Amino acid sequence: MRIGISVSSSYPGIAARDGARFMVERARAAQQADLDSLFVGDHHVTATPYFQNTAILGRMLAEWGDKPCGALYLLPLWHPVLLAEQIATLASIAQGPFIMQCGLGGDPRQAAGMGTSLNNRVAMFEASLTIMRQLWAGETVSAQAPWSFDKARISPLPPGPIDVWIGAQADRAIRRTAQMAQGWLASPGLTPDQAAQGAGRYRQACAEFNRQPTAVAIRRDIYVGKTAEEARSVAQPYLDAGYRGFAEESLVAGSAEQVAEQFRKLADMGYTDVIVRNLTADQSEAIGCIERLADVKALL
Repeated sequence: MRIGISVSSSYPGIAARDGARFMVERARAAQQADLDSLFVGDHHVTATPYFQNTAILGRMLAEWGDKPCGALYLLPLWHPVLLAEQIATLASIAQGPFIMQCGLGGDPRQAAGMGTSLNNRVAMFEASLTIMRQLWAGETVSAQAPWSFDKARISPLPPGPIDVWIGAQADRAIRRTAQMAQGWLASPGLTPDQAAQGAGRYRQACAEFNRQPTAVAIRRDIYVGKTAEEARSVAQPYLDAGYRGFAEESLVAGSAEQVAEQFRKLADMGYTDVIVRNLTADQSEAIGCIERLADVKALL
C-alpha cells in the first residue's frame, strides 16, 4: 500500500499569501514523512482562495524530490493544447514520474464560469485525453470539434510517460477508465462496502479489456493523532458538522496504529494507493498529521 497526499488548495478566511505558504509547508512535510506521491486538485471561479493547480504545484515541486507527483484536471474545462503544454512543463520540472488525475467535473456554475457546458462533457473528456496523448508523443494535431485548432505541436515534450488516473464512480465511467487510463481514483466519500465493490468492478473491467492497471487508488480524508483520544477530539467537530456530507465510516481518524489498520483493509480490497487529504483545516494539526503518516508507513 502506497500513501500519497492531495494537499488542500482551498483556504477560506485566510490571506492569500498565507494559504500559499501553507501548501508549500505541507508539501515539505510530506517529503520529510517519505510519502509516496503528491497531488493538488482543480476548481475554478471560486469566491474564496483556491490556489490553481499548475502554478502552485510548480512551486511545491521545489520541496518534493523524485517520487511521483501530479494534479487533478477537470478536462472539459481546459483547452487540450494549453493543458498538454502545462503538464509537459510540470513533468519537466518534476524529478520523478508525473501522474495526471482527471475527471469530468459536475458543477454547472463552474462550467459556465469557464465558458463551457456540461452537456457534452463525456465527448470533450475523451477527445481531450486523445489529443493530449498525441501531443505528448510529438505529433502535429488538428481538430474540428469540440475544439477547433490547426496543426498544433508542443515543446517541451514530457521527459517520460504521463500516467493517467481517472476519477469515476458509475459503472459506465469505470469501464471507460479501464479502457483509457492506467489507474482508477475512487471517491473519498465511499463507505468501506462501496469501496470494496468499486475496486472489484474496476478490476473486473480491466480483466475484460486485458488491461493491467498501475494503480487502484482511493482518496481518504484523515487525521492521524498523537493518540486515539486526541484524534477523536480533533475529528469530532468536523463529524458533528456533517463533514462534506460524507458518511462517518468513510473518514479515517485515530492513532497511527488505527489508521494503519484501516489502510490494511483497503489493501485487502485490492487498493494499491491511498491518497490522503487532511480532515482538519488547522495548519499545525495538518502538519502534525502529515508527520505522523511516517509512523503509519512504518507500521505498514
